[in-house]
Amino acid sequence: MLRIVQGDNLAVLRRLAGGSIDLIYIDPPFNTGQARNRVTIRSERDSTGDRTGFQGRRYRTTALGKTGYRDCFDDYLAFLEPRLGEAHRVLAATGSLFFHIDYREAHYCKVLLDGIFGRESFINEIIWAYDYGGRPKRRWPAKHDTILWYAKDPADYTFNLDAVDRIPYMAPALVGAEKAATGKTPTDVWWHTIVPTNGKEKTGYATQKPLGLLERIVKVHSSPGDMLLDFFAGSGTFGEAAARHGRSCLLVDDNAEAVEIMTRRLAQFGPDVERGEARHDPTDSLRSGTAG
Repeated sequence: MLRIVQGDNLAVLRRLAGGSIDLIYIDPPFNTGQARNRVTIRSERDSTGDRTGFQGRRYRTTALGKTGYRDCFDDYLAFLEPRLGEAHRVLAATGSLFFHIDYREAHYCKVLLDGIFGRESFINEIIWAYDYGGRPKRRWPAKHDTILWYAKDPADYTFNLDAVDRIPYMAPALVGAEKAATGKTPTDVWWHTIVPTNGKEKTGYATQKPLGLLERIVKVHSSPGDMLLDFFAGSGTFGEAAARHGRSCLLVDDNAEAVEIMTRRLAQFGPDVERGEARHDPTDSLRSGTAG
């Protein structure tokens, strides 16, 4: 079951009961200092079009709309700190936080998280590596994001490794046919393409993350029936991953455009949508089975 809340995520977090959330994933703004925009287009084959595709085929593109926001904070860590403090409070004893950030802020955010969770609660730095987009000529192309994994209790946390999707061996001939057919478990470097421009997943949201990436986190780090949370929910990918695998999820975002996209995207799961500053705990209806 899903609940979408439009509002200030700090206010929503403060309404949640302590220890009530089994898994948190957040992908906060990366503080790039720039506007993050995504233009949705339609492409049609046209020999005189404005874009060249595979094998030199020409396409004409039509802009259908644009979404975006300003990704700039005067004091990024001061913005994050109270929210991460609340995230620690609401996590269940065996719960985990996955914090998705890019190379500009990853090091500062890790120091902040160490202070809130404790350095002993830092379990992994996961590198999401992809290969898409431009290549600058004066430095190595930045083609990865960082996901920091913290456990509430470093001695006791949910980790269902048997549920993970397995990946191909790089040298299958060296491991034999049986192992090659089964595949291997991933390491802390996750190779996964971004959301394809014309793919079925595409919502038009500026910073949408691929479903496969978040399904891995949901399947391994939570169990069916668990309560999940994303309080920078954006296009709702974490909510879809949760719903597909039998978890409940609370999605929070203050951007009306994001809430509309999530509402459309997740309609098949019957989400309950709340706008405004209600005073109740928004997970109550998810636990009682009355949402949607």
